[in-house]
Amino acid sequence: MNRFTNARRRASLLAGAASLLTLAAAPVKAEQPTASQVPVAIQEARRHMLDGDINTLTFHSMDQLFDTREVTRSGPVWRIPYTEAPLAFTYGFEGQRYTPEQFLDRTYTNALLIIKHGKIVSELYRNLTNERTRYISFSMAKSITSILIGIALSEGQIHSLDDPIDRYVAELKGSGYEGVTIRQVMQMRSGVAYDERYDFGAHSQAQEVFENALVENVKRFTDLAPSLKRGMQPGAKFNYSTMDTAVLGWMLERAVKQPISTYMTTHLWEPLGAEADGFWIADGAPGVGRALNGMGYNATLRDYGRIGLMMLHNGQAMGHQIVPADWVKQSTSSVAIEGPHPPSPVELGYGYQWWTLHGTGAYTALGLQGQFIYIDPVNDTVVVKLSYFPPGDEKPEMESLAFFRAVSAWTP
Repeated sequence: MNRFTNARRRASLLAGAASLLTLAAAPVKAEQPTASQVPVAIQEARRHMLDGDINTLTFHSMDQLFDTREVTRSGPVWRIPYTEAPLAFTYGFEGQRYTPEQFLDRTYTNALLIIKHGKIVSELYRNLTNERTRYISFSMAKSITSILIGIALSEGQIHSLDDPIDRYVAELKGSGYEGVTIRQVMQMRSGVAYDERYDFGAHSQAQEVFENALVENVKRFTDLAPSLKRGMQPGAKFNYSTMDTAVLGWMLERAVKQPISTYMTTHLWEPLGAEADGFWIADGAPGVGRALNGMGYNATLRDYGRIGLMMLHNGQAMGHQIVPADWVKQSTSSVAIEGPHPPSPVELGYGYQWWTLHGTGAYTALGLQGQFIYIDPVNDTVVVKLSYFPPGDEKPEMESLAFFRAVSAWTP
């Protein structure tokens, strides 16, 4: 069983990291005619890409497994000064003290970037990766979606967060999403009855979507959304749902009248001064699928760092205001998540597709199996960690948060 097996886990930070791909090792039920054009061997590779014995490689090889939508860079590169400093500190976890060198292996690290006071002080690559490697974001993509929505809102392409989302996506009328505001979907409080829960070997909505949209490419991720019903009053309760984020992406494309990859290229990636092209996994064949905006972005370590540094600088990069400062503040403010939590260094909250760490001023984009963009404005710190956690293991996430807090407190 995975991290979404009950309400307690759904409310946790681990649940926040999960994406639809948690199903990867599940047996496949042949319940519909097979119309897939994806070779059987590639389908099988997709089902097993999260496995702990190969994910250190698959997590930076997604363009070998999926059709993609490119996000190209252009123009000046945002040069971040580099002043290497020895990681001369320790951190505590479960009553023990550890060094940063121990942390790398203990938490299955592929790459680590630490930016203090606007300078890169540590940049580490492991397991056949380097500065050109593009790593999967998993649910860090939800936070990128939030940035793009903030830009579209500032341009007037989206009128208001209090608009019903079906104002932009008419196909959602008559579904559980009808009348639900964009704000409520952003906060994972849509009230739509979608249980991001994967009982391996049992039929579920999530298993159906994963198999059809990602493995076989016979449907799009959001094809299920118009048939979903309301499970509770919108706004009443937090319910982590990658489908909510996918619906936000559908809304965004309708609002800006172009694919997410195109909009992101001109409104975020080029102004950000990215140094490499990024790409989205697509939920369909070439020319057909939509960008999997809830889990599927891929970029280099440094470019993820540029996203973090832009947020730290209140939406600015290279002297330009990319996303409004007010949006940065709104999207990273939150209320606590209802229900008991597994052990965590701090109380957790959720904003507009960002996780917050109450009482610290820090917040984080967080992806399945250990992908982080951690931002601490109080201590002028950004940490990007790209990992290959074993499926279902909660401890490396909690240990990573403890390490990030030590990095924030450290003075090089």
